[in-house]
Amino acid sequence: MKWITRERPKIDRLACPWLIRRFIDEEAEFIFAPLPQIREKALELEAVPFDIPDVEFTHYEDRCTFDYFLRKYNLKDPALQTMAPIVRGADTDDHSLASQASGLWAISAGLAYNIKDDHELLEKGMLLYDALYSWAKHLQQEKHTQSPTEQLLLQVFHRYIRQKKGAGKKVPAWAEGLREVIQDQIDTNLTLSLKEISEGLNVHPAYVSRAFSKYFDNLSFGEYIRKLRIEKAIHLLHTSAYSLSEIAYLTGFSDQSHFTRTFKKHTGKSPSAYKKSLPKGKDGSKG
Repeated sequence: MKWITRERPKIDRLACPWLIRRFIDEEAEFIFAPLPQIREKALELEAVPFDIPDVEFTHYEDRCTFDYFLRKYNLKDPALQTMAPIVRGADTDDHSLASQASGLWAISAGLAYNIKDDHELLEKGMLLYDALYSWAKHLQQEKHTQSPTEQLLLQVFHRYIRQKKGAGKKVPAWAEGLREVIQDQIDTNLTLSLKEISEGLNVHPAYVSRAFSKYFDNLSFGEYIRKLRIEKAIHLLHTSAYSLSEIAYLTGFSDQSHFTRTFKKHTGKSPSAYKKSLPKGKDGSKG
């Protein structure tokens, strides 16, 4: 089947051909032409026009042509549904629809700037949308940085390092920032490095280590982290049906024996004894 659209494609006119070839007609042929010539050429070549005004395959309501193809052909693939607002946001300049929309627009505009032949541009666009589809289908939960520490450092930097030193403040900005970062992230299986965080805060780790206890319950950095982990473990013992080994993992302990030793030191009981002491029905179990 032949399809025809405007020359110099960027977003919809690359996304739609990709969608057609991958999910509708892998042998589809695409023709690019100046807008005033499209209707005449469509009749001459028996091609279906798309992404131009007053044809079936075009924008509708607040949606773009990519959305119309999804609806027309009843394509329910969740990955395609994830891609739809990205394509729509890039195509309509409404980048609030998806955080990836501005990136898609930037890359697409750059491709069109670098590649002057529309059919070569389409072939490169096929690779682009193959990659976006793979991300949407398999990789949405993946992060570029395997350790979240780098992101934490950036958060602290942007929120606190650029602040002017507040006169008369009892608690320094780095301490407030560090407290918030730790508290925000304690629900994850996270190992925080005092050295890395200190470098991100632009404060010498030796100073942070010495001053830490003044602002964190008279505890050292390691003691404070363990305290929060134990508090999280107690919460899970009360509210979930997780096994002790699962709770150890979820609260960031290297193994269950390490978890047991630390828990007993903080509570006077082993996790199993603590769990047995809970009122019946309060440990997250059914019954």
